[in-house]
Amino acid sequence: MKILITGVHGFVGSNLVEALKKEHTIYGLDIIAPDKEGVEKTFSWDDLDAGKVPEVDAIVHLAGKAHDTKNQSAAEVYFKVNTGLTQKIFDYFLAHEGIKKFVFFSTAKAAADKVNGVLTEDVVPAPGGPYGESKIAAEKYIQEHMPANKQVYIFRPCMIHGPGNKGNLNLLYNVVKKGIPWPLGAFENRRTFTSVENICFAVNGVLTK
Repeated sequence: MKILITGVHGFVGSNLVEALKKEHTIYGLDIIAPDKEGVEKTFSWDDLDAGKVPEVDAIVHLAGKAHDTKNQSAAEVYFKVNTGLTQKIFDYFLAHEGIKKFVFFSTAKAAADKVNGVLTEDVVPAPGGPYGESKIAAEKYIQEHMPANKQVYIFRPCMIHGPGNKGNLNLLYNVVKKGIPWPLGAFENRRTFTSVENICFAVNGVLTK
C-alpha cells in the first residue's frame, strides 16, 4: 500500500514507519522534513493545499498538539491543531476517491479525564480540558461526515510507551533506576498504558485486513 502519515517524525509516527516500511510505501506530512529511512518524502501542509502530495491508498493522522501537563498552552491552540488539522486532512481524504482508509489518533482523554474502574466504548464522552475537548470535536466532525464507501477508524489510545517516548513515564523510569525509595506507596494511583509495538500492530491490522 501507499500510506500517508501525518506527524510522521513524532514518537508514534517514527515507530510506525519502522513497522510498515518493509511492506509499504510511506509518505510523510509534517511541519519538519528531515530525511528518514523508510519515508519516500515528507510534505508540508502547504504542499497538501497545493496538490503536491501523491495519490495514496490510506492516511494515518497522528499530527496534533499533545497534552500539556503543565497547562501552559492556550485552549485555542489545541482546537486549531487537533480539530482544525483533522478537519483539513479528513476533507482531503473525502475529496480523493482513491484513498480508501483513514485512521485518526484521538485519545482516551476524549472520553474521560479521570476513570473509576474500566473505561469502555459505551461511555458518554465527557472530556476535561481543551486537549480532550479538541479531540472529541475532531471525532464528531469525522462521524458527521462519514463516507459510505470508505473505511474510517478512530483510535483512543491511553499513554503509550516505547522507543522515543517523551512523556512522564520516562521521569518515573529515571527515579526507579536510581534506587530511590518510592515515596508514593501510601497512594492508590494506577495508570493504564500500552506499548507502541501494540499500537503499530493494530494500525497495520486495520490498514491491511
